Amino acid sequence: MATFSNLFGTISIISLVLTLQLACFANAQLSPDFYATTCPNLRGIVRVAMREAIDRELRLGASILRLFFHDCFVNGCDASILLDDTPTFTGEKNALPNRNSARGFEVIDTIKTRVEAACSNTVSCADILAIAARDGVVLLGGPTWEVPLGRRDATTASQAAANTQIPSPFSALPALISAFAAKGLTAHDMTALSGGHTIGFARCTTFRSRIYNDTNIDPNFAARRRTTCPSFAGGSGDDSLAPLDIQTPNRFGNDYYVDLLNRRGLLHSDQELFNGGSQDGLVRAYSGNQNAFYRDFADAMVKMGNISPLTGINGQIRRNCRVVN
Repeated sequence: MATFSNLFGTISIISLVLTLQLACFANAQLSPDFYATTCPNLRGIVRVAMREAIDRELRLGASILRLFFHDCFVNGCDASILLDDTPTFTGEKNALPNRNSARGFEVIDTIKTRVEAACSNTVSCADILAIAARDGVVLLGGPTWEVPLGRRDATTASQAAANTQIPSPFSALPALISAFAAKGLTAHDMTALSGGHTIGFARCTTFRSRIYNDTNIDPNFAARRRTTCPSFAGGSGDDSLAPLDIQTPNRFGNDYYVDLLNRRGLLHSDQELFNGGSQDGLVRAYSGNQNAFYRDFADAMVKMGNISPLTGINGQIRRNCRVVN
């Protein structure tokens, strides 16, 4: 009887230890060294592929950065934005903030194929997207940062959340601050992350109302934008592109903030950062101190990348970033 009791006690202790280990595993923390032994060449594979992509088209650096941003703002950084729609599954690609504008998916496909060849069923699409976003910034002259890794991929997506939780280009400052706060990001983080608009382009549909209706806009800048973005919607002009940073749209720097000081923010939401509100001082600071912007941008990217990641036994490692296993 004593032997049975001892055996039962031993089994109970083992079960408790296993339960605690699984709990810790399920809630594992992200780490830059997560793939140090399981996929040691990961960073090099991603960097080479991103360099090739940006050599083909400079705009892809901004496109991948935007993909990461839009992914993290919808149920966390879980690669849900990469999932294709199917007859029985509705993803996020056709949500209003992504439709006809989210791009760069083929770049992630290429990276995933190469990573799978090097270390099969090991690296998540979510982590690939996080590293690719960093490398795109660096390759265009921006700051670098250590990317915490260990995310896993979602098996679900939410078009409804994408429609409501991704900050709108038409938002006023209070709405922007609220949208970022809902993700655990401060107004300071928001203004730093908005500096990602120092690279890339936007469609006429996102800035039409600003160049025709806003008053806090440089008149010459508005006139220039109107030449390719007509006042009426529904025509071919809807897809006309304009640089978010009029000075250096393919080089990562602080010119975006200089544009804001001169009332040349392309999106209404951009100019809201410098419009007599709480972020005016920070915009001025970044416009005159690129190093401060780089430091804060890098810190905010790490913070954004930590939004509700799936780790441990949650989610999966997708073999194909576009579909659930």
